[in-house]
Amino acid sequence: MCASVKYSSRGPALIPRMKTKHRIYYITLFSVVLLGLIATGMFQFWPHSIESSPEWTLDRRSVHDAPLVKLPVSSPIPERGDLSCRMHTCFDVYRCGYNPKNRIKVYIYPLQRFVDEVGVPISSTGLSREYNDLLSAISDSDFYTDDVTRACLFVPSIDVLNQNSLRIRETAQALAMLPRWDKGMNHLLFNMLPGGPPDYNTALDVPRDRALLAGGGFSTWTYRQGYDVSIPVYSPLSAEVDLPEKQPGPRRYFILSSQTAIHREYRTELERLKEENGEALLLLDKCSNLSQGMASARKRCYKGQVYDYPQILQESSFCVVLRGARLGQATLSDVLQAGCVPVIMADSYILPFSEVLDWKRASVVIPEEKLPEMYTILKSIPHRQVEEMQRQARWFWEAYFRSMKAIGLTTLQIINDRIYPYAARTYEEWNNPPVVKWSSVSNPLFLPLIPPRSPGFTAVVLTYDRVESLFRVITEISKVPSLAKLLVVWNNQNKSPPEECTAIDGLSLDQTHMVERSECINKFASVFGTMPLKVVEHRADPVLYKDDFPEKLKSFPNIGSL
Repeated sequence: MCASVKYSSRGPALIPRMKTKHRIYYITLFSVVLLGLIATGMFQFWPHSIESSPEWTLDRRSVHDAPLVKLPVSSPIPERGDLSCRMHTCFDVYRCGYNPKNRIKVYIYPLQRFVDEVGVPISSTGLSREYNDLLSAISDSDFYTDDVTRACLFVPSIDVLNQNSLRIRETAQALAMLPRWDKGMNHLLFNMLPGGPPDYNTALDVPRDRALLAGGGFSTWTYRQGYDVSIPVYSPLSAEVDLPEKQPGPRRYFILSSQTAIHREYRTELERLKEENGEALLLLDKCSNLSQGMASARKRCYKGQVYDYPQILQESSFCVVLRGARLGQATLSDVLQAGCVPVIMADSYILPFSEVLDWKRASVVIPEEKLPEMYTILKSIPHRQVEEMQRQARWFWEAYFRSMKAIGLTTLQIINDRIYPYAARTYEEWNNPPVVKWSSVSNPLFLPLIPPRSPGFTAVVLTYDRVESLFRVITEISKVPSLAKLLVVWNNQNKSPPEECTAIDGLSLDQTHMVERSECINKFASVFGTMPLKVVEHRADPVLYKDDFPEKLKSFPNIGSL
């Protein structure tokens, strides 16, 4: 017999009824939580333009959305760049503080549109694509911080890459209005095209107080060594043209000149060299016979024949890079990309990133007055050395020139190395391509050239084929304070010694050097009245420092232990 179950009009009697006030409470709580989750999801994923923080990111900002800032006529103007500035006088390293990662923190100012009192912008171009790319690269890097209080370095979002597009006075006033300007202390400006007609100053003309300048056309007169950073002039062709790497070796032409706006005096001299050396030298100029619509920037011509640029650069061993109206030329970047060894003739020019890059390994620098001797000078460089320089030139472009990102981050790394010198990159890390390795030992044949602390000895190392052992020995010997020179005798007749080790720019390679030196010595002797120099033959054996010999026979008693 089944037990009966009683039902009421509200449901089974066995289920207790929830009190009305409790039920309303839980329903309300559940609704609030649900609405909160929905709102969070919509805020997170729904497209919007809300700016929740001053963080600089391209996907949230555009010039049109940036706030407008009017510059009063009476706004202060910074002082012109202080040529005496150095890191210990115009840079506050204490803002960088101790950092366990040994990395500076960089803050980018929020984007603003600066106009004068009548509404005219300070720049005719606004924010260029190149500067957009540069700021984006910094904001995506480990250097970036959106916390202004943690920043060691400040980068304005004011584009001064091209001085031609700037109103000098108003741009300076905009810089002075930045909230952390403080006379430019710890601020970094990027400029690639300085100066303007007719003088074309080699540094940015915008007054900038103590700000550091990463400039693309410094001369020895305007460059503040150890403070400013010399950067390349970016070539837009780097992004437009993909030049596959070409294997080092002989090319169709020995020398190629591709610049279109060089001084008439230089072009006349190049034409003379062309007449003397024939097909070994290709002298290109701008094209005057192109069909309508053909991009002239991508073409070069010689006697009616049209060549694709920059592709033609890969067909030459050496490519001329002459100064133009400005010292810095975008041609240098094109030449490096092509793996062509640049022949740089621009007196007083500070080469890009020369603070850390050894340009002797990737280029030939010739004084402008020696342009007539260029062919003879280049012919004296051994073929294997040319191949190594071709390889190094291409690697410089890939590592430091190929994009605004590479240029910007290299600049920050150089500044970072100054602030944290104990954690700085080594010479080898800056200059050795990753493939140049022998087991666990790095190549010591390009150790930095430093003067000896005192007159020292010459070490002679004999070797046959044990490259790794040789490099270990060289590395250890180079640590001896009294070492003046090191000579390696390679005894393997069937195998060539390691390459990146033939002198290419010494005085002895100049054919006129011996003549000039002899004339100088003879002139000195005639003035002095007699020849004071004596012919002496002397052999100094450093091993004697441990033996029982008279001290006068020990020419280097302080040699130290090897």
